[in-house]
Amino acid sequence: MRVFLTGASGFVGGAAARKFVAAGHAVRAMSRSEKSDVAIRALGAEPVRCDLETVGGSHLGDCEAVLHCAAFVEQWGPIEAWKRFNIDGTAAVLKAAREAGARRFIHISTESVLWRGQHLRDVDESYPLALASPYPYAWTKARAELLVRDAATPEFTTIILRPRFIWGPGDTTLLPAIRSMAASGRWMWVGGGAARTSTTHIDNLVHAIELALTSGRAGEAYFVLDEGVRTMKEMISGIAASEGIALPDKAMPAWLADMVGAACEGVWRTFSLKGEPLLTRFGAMIMSRECILKGEKARAELGYAPVISVADGLRRLSGA
Repeated sequence: MRVFLTGASGFVGGAAARKFVAAGHAVRAMSRSEKSDVAIRALGAEPVRCDLETVGGSHLGDCEAVLHCAAFVEQWGPIEAWKRFNIDGTAAVLKAAREAGARRFIHISTESVLWRGQHLRDVDESYPLALASPYPYAWTKARAELLVRDAATPEFTTIILRPRFIWGPGDTTLLPAIRSMAASGRWMWVGGGAARTSTTHIDNLVHAIELALTSGRAGEAYFVLDEGVRTMKEMISGIAASEGIALPDKAMPAWLADMVGAACEGVWRTFSLKGEPLLTRFGAMIMSRECILKGEKARAELGYAPVISVADGLRRLSGA
């Protein structure tokens, strides 16, 4: 199959591109710089110079499917950045896909589209989107989902995949953050790390993406999950241990973390400080709220089942 990819230089997009190439698909990928060109060629894909603001049908060529991974995933930044990349960027890639005559569009979303600050327990895909969420990442990704859902037609199948807590080899977000905070002595568990969570190993997500090339109902969203549920402390400690990092037991209550996150954001905005706040409202929330999701829909309609267990994934991370 001929596939066009956005976000190929990132964690998810890079893993998907590598798998697609190995499976014999012809892969073209959005590239914004010479550095990205090099990274994309190393994956075996063809770089195409464009971005989320300039992409058009000519960049996609004769692709049959589009995998849209690119997004603004930061916890802190100007509101306009989330809107420009997550909403307007998704609209632009959808338009380009239709112009190119693509038949299928796979959108990598997130469970964050549901967050308003509450716990998520035994939640399936019928749970309402948080279109008025206080967290810009959540509401912009939710609005992007609406665009993808509404773009579905009999000739243009759109599929939304929602992983939770993506982890595994090549991680460019979680493990680097753990490493940095542990080295600086700033690591602290929110709520003691007791919140239970679903997770998604990168190999399981890529497997679901492959299935979505030919399976799934148009306009539908699917949670893509590992087997079982674990506490934040159990999961993050296991990932840290794979690098020989022993995280301290220091902790703060969830209510205090919420207050500190809000206060830090206020200080950063008031004084226009550079960099990210020491803690954000979203960061405090995501570490302390339970997120237990149901994956039956993906199993029934995509034919999905995890290809790697959490235990095996942790062993492989540690090189065992």
